[in-house]
Amino acid sequence: MNNVSLIGRLTADPELRHTQSDIATTRFSIAVDRTYSRQGEEKQTDFISIVAWRQTAEFICKYFSKGQRIALTGSIRTGSYTDRDGNKRYTFDVQADNVEFCEPKRDSYGGSSNSYSNNSYSNNSYQQSSRQEPTPSNTAYASGDAGDFVDMPGDEDLPF
Repeated sequence: MNNVSLIGRLTADPELRHTQSDIATTRFSIAVDRTYSRQGEEKQTDFISIVAWRQTAEFICKYFSKGQRIALTGSIRTGSYTDRDGNKRYTFDVQADNVEFCEPKRDSYGGSSNSYSNNSYSNNSYQQSSRQEPTPSNTAYASGDAGDFVDMPGDEDLPF
């Protein structure tokens, strides 16, 4: 199974291009913070190359800009080429199939954000679901009860 879900910030404004057969495409990168960092070290960031096609590319170029958070799902694509010196180089990028806003609209109209998924628009539930009150299934986490957790020493490497 080849599925990727990412949330990150655009590193530059996406630019819409067209192939010779007039298919819309865009290529851009996003900065994704790693969730783990060792104590006393700065958080690490990965810069991931993204490709989108057709209506998804048009949607991204119309509504997203540098620095804006984007959530996307897609699949990893790999490739290779030979550089000018004759060395074989390998590439990978993520082909975005579905994209969503992760921030509220920047204008004064308010309302919910939109997402683009498989040629249709839908309401974005990401913002609303991230602000839910604790429910019985997540009350232990919300109350800070750490009964099932064991403290690990901070100076050692993780055992996996």
